[in-house]
Amino acid sequence: MLPESSSKRLVALGLGQIYDGVVKDKVTVVIPTLNEAEAIAKTIDEVEAEGYNNILVVDGYSTDRTAERAHSMGVKVSHQHGVGKAGAVKTAIENVETPYMVFMDGDHTYAPKDIWRLLNHTDHYAHVIGARDSRQVERLHRFGNWVISQAFSLLFGVKMTDVCSGMYLLETKEVRKYALEEPGFTVEIELAAQSASRGTLAEVPISYRSRIGVRKLNTWKHGLAIISAAFRLARRYNPILLYSSLACLSAIPATLVLSWVALEQLITHTWHSGWAMLGIMLLLIAVQAFTLASVSILVNHMEKRLMREIKGRE
Repeated sequence: MLPESSSKRLVALGLGQIYDGVVKDKVTVVIPTLNEAEAIAKTIDEVEAEGYNNILVVDGYSTDRTAERAHSMGVKVSHQHGVGKAGAVKTAIENVETPYMVFMDGDHTYAPKDIWRLLNHTDHYAHVIGARDSRQVERLHRFGNWVISQAFSLLFGVKMTDVCSGMYLLETKEVRKYALEEPGFTVEIELAAQSASRGTLAEVPISYRSRIGVRKLNTWKHGLAIISAAFRLARRYNPILLYSSLACLSAIPATLVLSWVALEQLITHTWHSGWAMLGIMLLLIAVQAFTLASVSILVNHMEKRLMREIKGRE
């Protein structure tokens, strides 16, 4: 059952049902799978029970008949190109024909009843992430997700609490403009990074359940890979904030160290050559970072002006 406030926005139409102007039949629910035979039938049943008729299972060549079970239920099944989650996401983006797509894992952790929460924000955002109820996430994973989300928020200047969530909505037309280069699970961070740089990223709270089947995510291995990817992506998609932060972090200790060296020379006539060298190195780093930030600002302004001109001609 939907909350009463949401039910008031729900209108029955000949083509389906709508949330704030989005017809359900304009949404494809994408379910990436790899050996999810235990959960895939329950997941599909729940999606269909919510009234979503367009379902695409993108299978990573499962060996446990996941694809066969999905196909027997009458849903479209595509075998992905490439490897890992990145291959599944790219394959889905290429094959979805509806204006919107909602990704959700096929392990029964995400509830299709929450999809309406994502759809409610399509008027203003092209990418809406479902922030999981952290109480249902294991403590170690909760901490790792917090670290990653905090780092992402700092690097991209947008407040996010669950950037690693596997349930999110994308506007098909917009996401096809994205350049996806990251492998594996880091592709979802890359999607979020590009959306954040365009100002089209938001998140809403959703529920979360225990998974059915064997977990494929390695906490330490994938966690470190995602954080590393966040810094790479910040350099690519939000260099202004990254280089500005680096400039400040270098300039402050450089000023303190060089001031102390100068005072020591004036008061005690002692020259600390090692500290002076450290201060000069930090100062050079700050100058270089400030220069890169300034260039990035100019490039960013040029890009925005060109985008406005292009939109004006359309």
